[in-house]
Amino acid sequence: MTIPTPQATTPLEVEDAKPPAIADPSLSKGGNGRSPGKMAWLRFKRDRTGMISAYVVIFFFVIAICAPLIAKLYGKDPYTTYGSNDPSLLDDFGSPMLPNGGISSDFWFGIEPGLGRDVFTFLLYGIRNSLLIAAATTLLVTVIGIAIGITAGYLGGKTDYLVGRVIDILLAFPSTLFFIAFWPVMLSILVAPDENTPVWLTVVSLISVMTAFGWASIARLLRGEVLALREREFVEAAKVTGASPARIIFKELLPNLWTPILIQATLALPAYVTAEAGLAFLGVGLSDPTPDWGVMIQRGSDVYQSDITFMLFPGLTMVIFVIAFNLLGDSVRDALDPKTKR
Repeated sequence: MTIPTPQATTPLEVEDAKPPAIADPSLSKGGNGRSPGKMAWLRFKRDRTGMISAYVVIFFFVIAICAPLIAKLYGKDPYTTYGSNDPSLLDDFGSPMLPNGGISSDFWFGIEPGLGRDVFTFLLYGIRNSLLIAAATTLLVTVIGIAIGITAGYLGGKTDYLVGRVIDILLAFPSTLFFIAFWPVMLSILVAPDENTPVWLTVVSLISVMTAFGWASIARLLRGEVLALREREFVEAAKVTGASPARIIFKELLPNLWTPILIQATLALPAYVTAEAGLAFLGVGLSDPTPDWGVMIQRGSDVYQSDITFMLFPGLTMVIFVIAFNLLGDSVRDALDPKTKR
């Protein structure tokens, strides 16, 4: 009886016997038990650009929320015409007496040419108003887009066809030109020609018009996602078990749509910030003396040749915010979907 001798193992076979390497380092050290949300958070925390952008965005929102408190501690408000009350602040041509727009220990960002309002508090309230309008519009656009997109994709048939044609029409409109043409008409219906338009009505109407033309893009995206998901096995299994359409939408479809929803929302908010500022710059939307990013840039464009300081602060802060939020949106996308990593 011969005893089989063990065959020698070559180094190549030893290498092949090694366990496969883990592709994503976030799976190591017990990462296999983590939820997809925790995995996305870990990937986001390792993105230095995303973290810095998040801190910048949070800083802007804190400034916007705390604007009245900051102005109270600062001791000034955005409506008082300090240059008119104190002749030593402005010269005979309405320009600040001190260099660099009148920057001093009393006026940190200088004073406005002509009226002499405090630029620092005007900018604080301008950020507050612009972010309020942009955030409210983004929230409404997202909610309406989710409802219409999922409904059209899930029901299909004539409903999907009708919604699809409405979306195509809205996306074909030059929205900025329509804002300029339609917004004054809407205000003239609501307010008599001899009356001043209340600020709250201007804000509500501006949000309404931008929402009416803004939901189509996210609805179209989610409609396409739902059309692909409704044929998947887990949806068919839910239908076989007798689940209602509402349960299928909220329990099966919606959890698989949070990634595109969050990505679209983070990219939409800075777009609405610039859109609202652009409308104010063109004279559609908030107007002087209401603080606003676009109002400040429009006012600064009239005096930038003699003093660029008044345009510098609102323009610079808007650029920083929009860039930070766009980078944050890219980082959120990379964290939620690593396959699209830059």
